[in-house]
Amino acid sequence: MRLFGTSGIRGLVGQEVSPELAVKLGMALASLKGSGTYVVARDARTTSPMLAMSLSSGIMACGGDVVDLGLLPTGALAFLSRELKAQAGCMITASHNPPEYNGFKFFRQDSAPFWPEEQEAIEKAISKGSFKLATWDKIGDCWCSDEAERYLKALSDLVELNRSWKVVLDPGCGSASTLAPRAFRSIGCEVLAINASPDGHFPARSPDPRPDTVADLCSVVRASGADMGFAYDGDADRMVVVDEKGRFVPFDVALAAFSAYLIRSRGGGLVVTTVEASYCVEEAIREAGGDVVKTKVGDVAVSMEVARRGATFGGEPCGAWIFPGVHLCADGVLASLMVLKALDEEGLRPSEFFGRVKALEVVRDKVSCPNGLKEAVMEALSSELPSLFTGVRDVIDIDGIRVELQDGWVLVRPSGTEPVIRITAEAREAVRAREIASVAIGAVREAIRRAGGREG
Repeated sequence: MRLFGTSGIRGLVGQEVSPELAVKLGMALASLKGSGTYVVARDARTTSPMLAMSLSSGIMACGGDVVDLGLLPTGALAFLSRELKAQAGCMITASHNPPEYNGFKFFRQDSAPFWPEEQEAIEKAISKGSFKLATWDKIGDCWCSDEAERYLKALSDLVELNRSWKVVLDPGCGSASTLAPRAFRSIGCEVLAINASPDGHFPARSPDPRPDTVADLCSVVRASGADMGFAYDGDADRMVVVDEKGRFVPFDVALAAFSAYLIRSRGGGLVVTTVEASYCVEEAIREAGGDVVKTKVGDVAVSMEVARRGATFGGEPCGAWIFPGVHLCADGVLASLMVLKALDEEGLRPSEFFGRVKALEVVRDKVSCPNGLKEAVMEALSSELPSLFTGVRDVIDIDGIRVELQDGWVLVRPSGTEPVIRITAEAREAVRAREIASVAIGAVREAIRRAGGREG
């Protein structure tokens, strides 16, 4: 049985994700971790309360007590898992997926996402039905508690600004809708909030913040004369930046510029990123005097490597950043506050801060592929993809297949959250990046066709 992807469990509600699965997950969790307190929070999706109640029932059935923290971003739930000394924490969310999806993210006592061995233990317990059900007089209890203030205070204590800032926030009707504006106001910012009423239908925009989905944010930043803007995904473990001119800051540029700032300010250090990151990230970090380690795509892989290596910082190009000095979970609200702090300390406008990094041309695409075909498709591509290019310098198989070329690179990897194969290509010139991506997309479609699926 395989339930976990690159970032927890997620799927279509009523198909891959159901109340029955939630109950089993709760029973497996409490059976493995034992009696004690478990914290549960949820995003704004319409199905999240149902799944939270089902999960809580499973935990209680095996003797665990549940503290229902209500609507919170994932970063807050992870932080509170540690602060409240819980046996474990669970966030009900499908992150940036459409509203018909939902899922579960589990966190350890130290605030890190469950490591692979813990995920496997959950899957094994469910597969075997090996649950330690409590007797009627040992059933766990459940109560609600508002702990948001504890998280907000921890964030506000990190930032002391030298000037006043006007910031536009776009939570996308997600779980940061009320908390993110409160966080920025607590440090003295003037805040304009759009799409800030929690709504699980995500009526304002997609819960996945991208250049094409945050156009309203860009417009409001320009029209209001704000200093900058931030947008979050559905559970706010990711954030994106808009500069004072209302321009979307490319993901890799944001990661590169901030990583370099952090390394310079600390006189060195190690940054963990993924095989999907642009060359510009590594170049910026090394020029600043730091070191880089690349790992698999996903917050779990990055968090694990940050913890194991004692890294200064960890980040994915999608805007999921980890600050180990605070906690070990990707946290978009925290990340946006830390970006503002960096700008304030350096006395720079966003365009100046991020303009230090020269962006390369990146093409990101995806091809639909049934989950059951992914393994066969990737096996075929492992030998075929490198042969389609000349000037191959290296082939990296940490996560999917990354083919390093003399003038760029391409990464082909199966998504851990959607039935797709993702393709990322980069080169100095846009035409070359698109050319590299086109070759890889053609190879993926052909491999899917031969594996018995329709072309994506």
